[in-house]
Amino acid sequence: MGTSTQAYGEPWYWDNRYSSESGPFDWYQKYPSLAPLINLYIPRHVHPRILVVGCGNSAFSEGMVSDGYEDVVNIDISSVVIEAMKKKYSNHPQLKYIGMDVRDMSEFQSGSFNAVIDKGTLDSILCGNDSRKNAPKMLKEVWRVLKDNGVYILVTYGAPLYRLQLLGDSCSWRIKLHVIDKLLSDEGSEHPVQELMNPVSIDDNGSSVEAVLGKNPDVHYIYVCTKDESLTPEQKHEELV
Repeated sequence: MGTSTQAYGEPWYWDNRYSSESGPFDWYQKYPSLAPLINLYIPRHVHPRILVVGCGNSAFSEGMVSDGYEDVVNIDISSVVIEAMKKKYSNHPQLKYIGMDVRDMSEFQSGSFNAVIDKGTLDSILCGNDSRKNAPKMLKEVWRVLKDNGVYILVTYGAPLYRLQLLGDSCSWRIKLHVIDKLLSDEGSEHPVQELMNPVSIDDNGSSVEAVLGKNPDVHYIYVCTKDESLTPEQKHEELV
């Protein structure tokens, strides 16, 4: 690991980055490419309260508001980017920006969000110092701030072999897996590895996914984790057909 990756959990790293970075940047995927999945798991008609963690200067939340979502709270560890986004979206009451560490969201009451969206934040923490301690701390906070049956949508480069155990050990989730091709534009691939809206069948350790997608598929994995306080440990992973 280089110094920069180890510093991913440090405010100074992101302050420096956003001080020198111009224009919005979206990790992994832009809103239009994920919108069908967001609409499916976070229905607009229920007027959900949504938390976007590690928001950075992404235009993703703006896309959600343009798509009809009315209450999107964004947090980031960098005070530099939060201040910039507050100014940029000062005329958008649907968007709120708060400086906060995802590992300690005590400012939010338990069960206060219908959904949490994470594009790359868990991955950043896993690349940083003390990841074995910090990643479970983050996941437990995400679980805490969600309402029962709320969803944590995790967009990551991490295959099930590396993510399912981490998710399962931290909290009680029902997990569905979707994948999307890594694209440089918003235009869909003519021959995607797997249709976005079709979940991939998973077993407890994720070994079944390789049979469907092949080895090292060029995709982002999207884990849709539903908080279920009633689950027993044996029921944590929901196998899909």
